[in-house]
Amino acid sequence: MNRLSFLVTTEIPSPGMEILRAAGTVHVPGFRLSPEELSRECASGSYDVVVSQLRDRLDADLLARARLTGISNYAAGFDNIDISAAARHSIMVGNTPGILTDATADVTLLLILATARRAVEADALMRAGRYMGWEPQFMLGLDVSGATLGLAGFGRIARATARRAIAFGMKIIFCPRPPGHRPVTAGELAEFGGEARAVGWDELVATSDFLSLHVPLSPETHHLVDEDVLGRMKSSAILINTARGPVVDEPALVRALRNGGIAAAGLDVYENEPSMSPGLAELPNTVLLPHLGSATTSVRAEMARICARNAVAMAGGNRPEHEVVAGVPAP
Repeated sequence: MNRLSFLVTTEIPSPGMEILRAAGTVHVPGFRLSPEELSRECASGSYDVVVSQLRDRLDADLLARARLTGISNYAAGFDNIDISAAARHSIMVGNTPGILTDATADVTLLLILATARRAVEADALMRAGRYMGWEPQFMLGLDVSGATLGLAGFGRIARATARRAIAFGMKIIFCPRPPGHRPVTAGELAEFGGEARAVGWDELVATSDFLSLHVPLSPETHHLVDEDVLGRMKSSAILINTARGPVVDEPALVRALRNGGIAAAGLDVYENEPSMSPGLAELPNTVLLPHLGSATTSVRAEMARICARNAVAMAGGNRPEHEVVAGVPAP
């Protein structure tokens, strides 16, 4: 009986590796594969399934040459994989949805509070020994309670963010599928008891005190927040992004933050990760996190468990527990 074989581009946490090794042979390169190296490995016929990360680009050209049964993405999103091309070549795809909802919503609220109250700027001042004592107008920030939180998207993470924000006394408006629209079911709104209201994209942009992004990356949402959108936001508004970096035109954001177009930004994702646009790191009105949305021990372990189970199922010729289907948007 042939042993199952897995290419794991970057080692995943326990219990993921243990599950994979119990099922078959596991190869983990000792270095980050270049796009050309990844393509060669996928085309080699040596592996049943590749366990990939968001930074691994599995595009149509790679998939046309690949000799794989499946791809198990260690992420809730899958914008790094051409899902339609995978389907054309009978390559199954799995992901890890739903697990990181609360952790990412927590980080979203962290960014809201930290940007509003200038927490990082204040911390740096203290560490530099520049605090000279309490003054009436020292380090004034913005109110969170009573402010309007605009949610771009209304999926799991956006709704979890809304629940947290309501507890802080924020008013919730949302656009369910910007820049377009989709019907919102009574079930989606039931838990909010009338405290969350659907609006159009233009109204969301113009009236939000905090504009928080919760959309998948797609051709429609690439640069959803561009120079025009930033110009229509309140000058006192704060932009929060825990979704995908390319949803925001990052050079345009730098310009808006520099010239007072908006008040601040809290980011956990970047357009060209791990790089940031020139000037972003020097701006005092930013809070910048290194993609920590899912970064808790328990969340990453559960992601690893599901990712490995998906991989084992596909390697055995079975549909994964969490299968990505062409035409269904990422969370």
